[in-house]
Amino acid sequence: MDYKIRKSEEEWQAELSPEEYRILRQAGTERPFTGKYNHFYEEGTYSCAACDFALFDSEQKFNSGCGWPSFWGELESANIEQRKDTSHGMVRTELLCSNCGSHLGHIFNDGPPPSGKRYCINSVSLKFEEKKG
Repeated sequence: MDYKIRKSEEEWQAELSPEEYRILRQAGTERPFTGKYNHFYEEGTYSCAACDFALFDSEQKFNSGCGWPSFWGELESANIEQRKDTSHGMVRTELLCSNCGSHLGHIFNDGPPPSGKRYCINSVSLKFEEKKG
């Protein structure tokens, strides 16, 4: 995919913390139940931690009990990229920011209505902006 934001891996390393780089740029994951947004339910917007591109609205967030922040849908404008992931002996669908190509998490077909989807996202991959007003 042709991303709007393109940087060298050296530039990403200089901008991101080691943990952010490991997850966002090397498709790592945080340990379950440790992320700051796992049990966080304030009203606002979740954006990509690497490029600030808006991804999810707090109204799309739900408690799946899986240990990572979960959303049943994405902002229409997010157009999150999906890619087949065969790492760790599993077949999953990886989610990447459509603006910069950073790893966000994975999507599963066990979410609630209306979509039936569960976007399982690393807290490290997200920034939160509280709803104003």
